[in-house]
Amino acid sequence: MLGTILNWWAWVETVLVVILGTPVVALVFACTAPFDKGRYAAGRAFRLVGVTAMRLNGLWSFRVRGSLADPRRPYVVIANHESYADVFLLSCFPWEMKWLSKDTMFKIPCMGWMMRMAGDIHLVRGDRDSTINAIAQCRDRLAKKVSVMVFPEGTRSKTQEMLPFKDGAFRLAIESGAPILPIAVAGTRNAMAKGTFRFLKAKALAQVLDPIETAHMTLSDLPTLKAMARERIDMGRRALAAELGIAMPPVGATASV
Repeated sequence: MLGTILNWWAWVETVLVVILGTPVVALVFACTAPFDKGRYAAGRAFRLVGVTAMRLNGLWSFRVRGSLADPRRPYVVIANHESYADVFLLSCFPWEMKWLSKDTMFKIPCMGWMMRMAGDIHLVRGDRDSTINAIAQCRDRLAKKVSVMVFPEGTRSKTQEMLPFKDGAFRLAIESGAPILPIAVAGTRNAMAKGTFRFLKAKALAQVLDPIETAHMTLSDLPTLKAMARERIDMGRRALAAELGIAMPPVGATASV
């Protein structure tokens, strides 16, 4: 019964925070858009809406670790993807990054409006023109000195095993010369599992890992870059899972690249 009550409270307060946060983000956007071409301020305001909703739900204890020497140096940020709760967790990092997200998220009232004002990037899966446009928008954000956030698995994994990484984020990094910034995530699967929208009591951690420079790489280095980043994230998430007391499958059981 208590779990059900807390779940309903989490949904109610999240919806209220999103509704109340929309005019705040709109005000920040209106005041900064003329000179903030990268929509850094509007994006930070939007992320803080998510952080506020997360802090108030009473079920999640989320922490992040790591910092950037220069938050305006653009990175292609990648992380493993466990659940919808990853978005709330990663929004806790104190710098702005634009999210590559499926187009259905942009259709949600208030949420989608804020995503557009924040300069997030929509993608229609399986649509070649949408993919080309999304890549162009990613390059635009990087050129404006704002990082781009991509889940290279493409979707949430149903198990503790990571899915194979797709090429897109790594091609973008090599072609733009932006470094890859890997982030390891653990614990969010227990907060909101794939296939359900139920909020559950959970602890989660996200850790910034060492960046990987791409300035002197060519597309022939893409497989090596992808494997290096995937191994780094896998090791990081396993360390975080051990800290949280979460059992993980043996390394050999992880899906191959």
